[in-house]
Amino acid sequence: MFTAVAGWLDDRLGLGGWARRALNKAFPDHWSFLLGEIAMYCFAVLVATGLFLTLFFRPSAAVVVYDGSYEPLRGVEVSQAYASVLDLSFDVRAGLLVRQVHHWAALVFVAAIVLHLLRVFFTGAFRRPREVNWVVGVTMLLLAMFTGYTGYSLPGDLLSGAALRIGTGVLQSIPVVGTWLLFLLLGGEFPSSQLIPRLFAFHVLLLPVAIATLLGVHMAILWHQKHTQFPGEKRTDRNVVGPPLWPAYMARTIGLLCAVVTVLVALAALFQINPVWLYGPFNPSTTTAPAQPDWYWGWMDGALRTFPNWEFRGLGRMIANPFFPGVLLPALTFLGLYAWPFLEARFTGDRAEHQLLDRPRDHPLRTGIGAGVVSFYALLTLAGVNDTISRLLDQPIFRVTGALRLAILTVPVIVGLLTWRALAAVCRASPSAEQG
Repeated sequence: MFTAVAGWLDDRLGLGGWARRALNKAFPDHWSFLLGEIAMYCFAVLVATGLFLTLFFRPSAAVVVYDGSYEPLRGVEVSQAYASVLDLSFDVRAGLLVRQVHHWAALVFVAAIVLHLLRVFFTGAFRRPREVNWVVGVTMLLLAMFTGYTGYSLPGDLLSGAALRIGTGVLQSIPVVGTWLLFLLLGGEFPSSQLIPRLFAFHVLLLPVAIATLLGVHMAILWHQKHTQFPGEKRTDRNVVGPPLWPAYMARTIGLLCAVVTVLVALAALFQINPVWLYGPFNPSTTTAPAQPDWYWGWMDGALRTFPNWEFRGLGRMIANPFFPGVLLPALTFLGLYAWPFLEARFTGDRAEHQLLDRPRDHPLRTGIGAGVVSFYALLTLAGVNDTISRLLDQPIFRVTGALRLAILTVPVIVGLLTWRALAAVCRASPSAEQG
């Protein structure tokens, strides 16, 4: 029956030739190419677990009296959202496991995207003709971060409420339009009754659909342009050396899918994450200390903590302190990511098509800049736990913050220069290396 149906479709649509070409398409076999697939499979797990959680979560800020299984909070007034998360954790069979799989998948999803972008950056895979796919990938990272933030903010617990309050404060710091944007998003002052329902719509509908669309565009462009590959024997700009899609690569990628799901379930089963029942319901007058966001927002939290207490007034407007680390720095970060392929082509004069990847050591300047930037954001992330460092080292927090400020200003420059000089020396010692 399958053969008959396939023959009928081939006769009407001419799918046979396309299917043969697709199944014979070669894929590079380097391990670093699996990072993008890990991100894709994490997104699939997020969608599957998110559908389950949506069946039980109540996106409402209405106040109810909790009467579920968790004894310490029984009789306490909480939001319906928070009560439904408690019910998911204690009264829905496998609810806590699915919640934790969902949260771990979100963390690994963003980590895989970041590592994939770093691989693309350091190997020069963003160069012509792949600038569009680089822009698509950076946009997916941005959307993934906001999707994680909206999901992290939904439960209505004390930690997520504090994160929302920080986010609304940053949004309100935008000159002229900040207050209007805040009221447009919340439908009133913080915390408004419309906040959780609107975050829910963004988290389960608008942002996932946008990510899925961009993922499809990313894969379509990749299929059309073919994969890049590292230089090697019989590898040229006109071919791709590696196993075919069927059966070798298909077996490998199915194995990777099983491995990703297994690791995520193991993380959820063995390591507790986001225990909202310990934080309690959100109260605007309190906060949790030490409180940190998910890792991919840690750098912004660190910037808010370490930026000096500066504010500026101009044209009759006050530019509030959170604007610089909370709005200007992220804007410059993603603007730099979007613009990098075009800036490199402009300043190097390299406008040729590239199908073979670079070794990072063969482009000292690019690798040095990348190493410096990575160390900068790593230090900002470390600054996001300055209160924990202060407690562990038994040092005043102002002293820890001052040391972190100094490190943020100096270490990235030192790391970048040392990396550039070391790789430039390697290139001079290897005449065949192409210096960048």
